[in-house]
Amino acid sequence: MTENVLEPLDAIFSPRSIAVVGATRTAGTVPHDIFQNILEGGFQGTVYPVSPGAKSIRGVKAYKYVLDVPDPFDLAVMVFPSSVCHLAMEQCGQRGIRAAIVISAGFREVGEAGRQREQQLKGIADKYGIRIIGPNCLGGINTDPKVRLNASFARKMPDEGSIAFVSQSGALCTAVLDYARGKHIGFSKFVSFGNKCDLSEVDLIYYLGDDPATNVILVYLEELTDARGLMQAARTVIQKTGKPILALKSGRTAAGASAAASHTGSLAGPDEFCDAIFQQAGIQRCRTIEDMFHRATALAYQPRPQTNRVAIITNAGGPGVMATDAAIDYGLEMAQFSQQTRDSFKRKLPTTANTQNPVDIIGDARSDRYQAALSSILADPDVAGAMVILTPQSMTDIREIAEEVVRTARAMPEKPLYTSFMGETDVAEGIDVLQRHHIPHYILPESMAAAMAASYRFERQSRLVRRPLPLQNDVDTATARGLLEQALEQGRQHLPEVEAGPILQAYGLPMLAGQVARSPEEAVAAAAALGCPVALKIYSRDVVHKVDSGGVALGVADPAAAADIYRALIQAVQAARPEARILGVHVQKMAPPGQEVILGLKRDPVFGPMIMFGLGGTLVEVFRDVAFRAAPLDQDDLTTMIRQVKSFPLLNGARGRPPCDIPALEAAIQRLAQLAVDCPQINELDMNPVIVQSEGQGLSIADARILL
Repeated sequence: MTENVLEPLDAIFSPRSIAVVGATRTAGTVPHDIFQNILEGGFQGTVYPVSPGAKSIRGVKAYKYVLDVPDPFDLAVMVFPSSVCHLAMEQCGQRGIRAAIVISAGFREVGEAGRQREQQLKGIADKYGIRIIGPNCLGGINTDPKVRLNASFARKMPDEGSIAFVSQSGALCTAVLDYARGKHIGFSKFVSFGNKCDLSEVDLIYYLGDDPATNVILVYLEELTDARGLMQAARTVIQKTGKPILALKSGRTAAGASAAASHTGSLAGPDEFCDAIFQQAGIQRCRTIEDMFHRATALAYQPRPQTNRVAIITNAGGPGVMATDAAIDYGLEMAQFSQQTRDSFKRKLPTTANTQNPVDIIGDARSDRYQAALSSILADPDVAGAMVILTPQSMTDIREIAEEVVRTARAMPEKPLYTSFMGETDVAEGIDVLQRHHIPHYILPESMAAAMAASYRFERQSRLVRRPLPLQNDVDTATARGLLEQALEQGRQHLPEVEAGPILQAYGLPMLAGQVARSPEEAVAAAAALGCPVALKIYSRDVVHKVDSGGVALGVADPAAAADIYRALIQAVQAARPEARILGVHVQKMAPPGQEVILGLKRDPVFGPMIMFGLGGTLVEVFRDVAFRAAPLDQDDLTTMIRQVKSFPLLNGARGRPPCDIPALEAAIQRLAQLAVDCPQINELDMNPVIVQSEGQGLSIADARILL
């Protein structure tokens, strides 16, 4: 057995020697092309083909078995059929290998037999301490000139760069490499991790966070198996290094999630939860590959804007207005030019130019006019970054303008500069100049504005100091857990509001006072004792949605009326749900006027306890105006969650309404999150409606249910 001093992930990305286990002499096959790529990609180490049926491959001596390789090697790249990979992994373990890239398919993604093969492979690797990328993957690439490793079956080695790309899909990787090559986008590391039987996106994010060659990390995912681990990894890397992390998560729709399951052998989690986890982690979620690289080039190639105040230069009025509208839509602001800048415009620009922001330098503008406007704008203290638009006119010196933009960017590197040379054929030469010199380029001004806004958001978020919310000391965890355990022992899974109320009250969540009536006479007495107006609601463990079954009467103003209403509710529910066991009627005090919201908890096997807030009432499923966050929450989670929903202005005093008690709402969400962490017996909890009263008046929980 040989001693290997490289750490496992260094052995994957920077090996000194490699064995390609299963290489063949048949050109055009994966085993052959991976070996060829390692040789022709300029790998700076030694490579050994392991091929039972060949004496040499491409002029390199081959070995029948892994145990026959005479020298130590750091990395095994495995391309044997899946049925024999475990035998090769056993020999790698005997040789003391620390890492393997298993390219071979035929594992978990093909069904139960493949799953068993994958478990067998992983078991052998665990026995010997071997870390695995894959199986069922494209492989890995390191463009560092000291390594030059292309251990993949991608067609070509990408250019060197500062962007790392990790992907669950190998086929997508090949398309991304081709896309990036056309735009002169280089990579530091590029890896497909496939079925991630061992190493996952979480491990790779930590590794790339420490990689000096990587400045931006891109991730493509088809499934999330460790959402909390991903969130922690991203937070750690962003806070420690300031490196942006962008993610593209497929399976956003039900149909897409099903397709992802059939492709990767796994199911996707709810998309709303994914959004929440990414937001809390500081990961920017992208919707398309193009969107991802639009943002990535802005973050990798330009300094980040320190404020959201932008200036726009254009040779056409319409596109300038379009860019302005997009900038405002994405949360940017138009900079106000100083007197010095305006004076510079008067000296250098024609009188026909519009020197307001956006600056229209007129359609006949050549490179000297672009240079004059751009240098003046970048020198203005109110401008955080500039966006340059060009439309091709007959007199436009497109290449010269592109070269002038490059020179100005180099001369004034403190502020970011983005470009949109609109069109395709006529502007192609100028775009090529910009992209070769790493000036971010966007065909459409709207995409340019979106990329700058994303860069600014990351800059602002990276400065955020996370403040954990303090735990509430006045909660009665023992009582809540006792009631939940008692219900589980009795075989109950649904706790209606009468039974959920004491659990909420143990955590200081203010359920409206009420009494259970088991006869019309008791309903009258309860209404009189509580004081009208009151609500009467059916009490049944079998009726989850009481309104749909006719089991709710609100605003009962006279205690004497409670008897007839009691009988009517019983009759309505018996007609609608004859199988339901009715335990009585809950007579409850009506809440003071306020805004109805919903608070909820959903425990997910991948994402853990997720807290929900949104517009409440009976139509919550129709409007779906809700936001999610993973518990436990910090102060920023709490603040942004409430303000994320579209109906927040209703809470904040829209159209002359009095502002609602937002501090009381924040306190309730905080207590709910603490309950979620403390009581794992709760699978789902709805508080709907929660009535948030005017500022300083608190809130009231009118209804609740718990599913265990």
